[in-house]
Amino acid sequence: MTRFEQVFGQGKPVIAMVHLGAMPGTPLHDGAGGVEAILAGAEADLAALQAAGVDAVMFGNENDRPYELKVDAASTATMAYVIGRLRDRIAVPFGVNVLWDPMATMALAAATGAAFVREIFTGTYASDMGLWAPDAGAARRYGSRLGAGNVATLYNVSAEFAGSLDPRPLPDRARSAVFSSIPDAVLVSGAITGEAARMEDLEAVKRVLPTTPVLANTGVKHATVADVLRIADGCIVGSALKHGGDTWAAVDAERAKDFMDRVRAVRGGR
Repeated sequence: MTRFEQVFGQGKPVIAMVHLGAMPGTPLHDGAGGVEAILAGAEADLAALQAAGVDAVMFGNENDRPYELKVDAASTATMAYVIGRLRDRIAVPFGVNVLWDPMATMALAAATGAAFVREIFTGTYASDMGLWAPDAGAARRYGSRLGAGNVATLYNVSAEFAGSLDPRPLPDRARSAVFSSIPDAVLVSGAITGEAARMEDLEAVKRVLPTTPVLANTGVKHATVADVLRIADGCIVGSALKHGGDTWAAVDAERAKDFMDRVRAVRGGR
C-alpha cells in the first residue's frame, strides 16, 4: 500500500480546506478578534466539513495576503496553536499548507502531527511574490530531521499566481518531479485560488503518470466534480463549499453536504 493510500484509503478523496483567518502581523489580521477569532472560525468550518462527510481536511493560511515565500514565524506558530486546540475535534486525516513556504509547511506538519502536506516544492516561477524557486531537497530533508519524513507530500506542479519559467510542457515537468523528488501525489491547478485547472491539463498529466495519484487542486465545483473525478484521483476543494462560493466566506454546511452527495454518487455511494 502506498503512503497516499495509507492516508486517504483507496478511493478518490475529497480534501476540504479550512481557510484560517489572517495571521497576526499580516495586513488583513483582525486585531480586535485576535487569535481566538481565528480559532472560532476554524472550529465552525471544521465541524461543517466533517458533518458533510469530507475525506480529509487541510489547514491553510489563505488569508495571509500579500503572500510571502518565507513566512513570518508568527504565522507558523499561530497555525500550530489553532490546530493544537482543535486536535480532539479532528476526526479525519488532516494536512497543512503554509503559503508559500515549504520549510514552514514541513515544520508545521512535524509540530502538529499532520498526515500530509501541500506545497510548491519544485520548479522556478515568475510570480506575484517575485522569483519563486523552492528547494525540494532542502524541505524534504528538513522534514526528515524533524521527524516528519513519513508525511505524505502533495506537490503542486502548476503554481497559482505564477507562470513557470521552465519551457517544458506541464506533463514533462510533472513526470520529472515524480522521478527526481518522489512526491506521494501531484496536483494540477488553475491560475489562481478558486479557478479550475484545465481538464486537458489534468488529462495530460494523468496520462504520463498512470501510477501516481493526480488531484485537481483548485476550482472544483458542484457542477464539475463528477467530470473531474472521472479523470483525477481526487480533489482539493475550498471556495465551492463556502457561502455563495466565496473563498473568503465561512463554510456553508448545506453546500458542503450537496457537494459530498454528488461525490458519493460518482464513487458508487462511498
